[in-house]
Amino acid sequence: MWRLGGRVGLRGCIGAGRLLCSRFQSRGSPGVEDGDRSQPSSKTLKIPKIYTKTGDKGFSSTFTGERRPKDDQVFEALGTTDELSSAIGFAMELAMEKGHSFAEELEKVQCLLQDIGSALATPRSSAREAHLRHTAFEARPIQELEQWIDKYSSQLPPLTAFILPSGGKSSSALHFCRAVCRRAERRVVPLIQMGETDANVAKFLNRLSDYLFTLARYAALKEGNQEKIYKKNDPSD
Repeated sequence: MWRLGGRVGLRGCIGAGRLLCSRFQSRGSPGVEDGDRSQPSSKTLKIPKIYTKTGDKGFSSTFTGERRPKDDQVFEALGTTDELSSAIGFAMELAMEKGHSFAEELEKVQCLLQDIGSALATPRSSAREAHLRHTAFEARPIQELEQWIDKYSSQLPPLTAFILPSGGKSSSALHFCRAVCRRAERRVVPLIQMGETDANVAKFLNRLSDYLFTLARYAALKEGNQEKIYKKNDPSD
């Protein structure tokens, strides 16, 4: 299985969405109330601020320490990937309400998108070898996505017409995720063409959109909802 916690926290942020560093996440043992936990001395406790003001002039840092404009292609790709993860989080909550077991897969996908963010935030033109080793994105998750696609496709009726995003809340949310995923892929392709990031990133996003489409159909099927079929507009009607 994939590493779920790997490579999150690119100096506190990934693109438009700021990720919590491990030092932000030390909240103690689960189930322990704050009042029951031993409190550190006020002299040693330093609460980090969510804002840094370092980006107020329209520039942000990559994982390599390079400063780039916030509308740079790297941050466009990072921001869209973050948007995709947020959309998947919404779809996952709807899926959990319906008791879908694939909600766990969606959470894994979110973790992989964090890894993709790490890879995108490490432009090869300014990265050292140590940076690249730390943020390399492997091909193994792509193969697992293909296994999931095959698993759900085998349970679906053949697709004989274009379908519209529909089929209930879970299905429609997954269709929306698919559309955002396609946009993320379009943002990543120029970086690959420039040699700034690994081709596995685009391959993963390409396969992920297929997975989300298949999953949207599967969700509609399991919930007993009808998918709406595209019908060409007839002016005579």
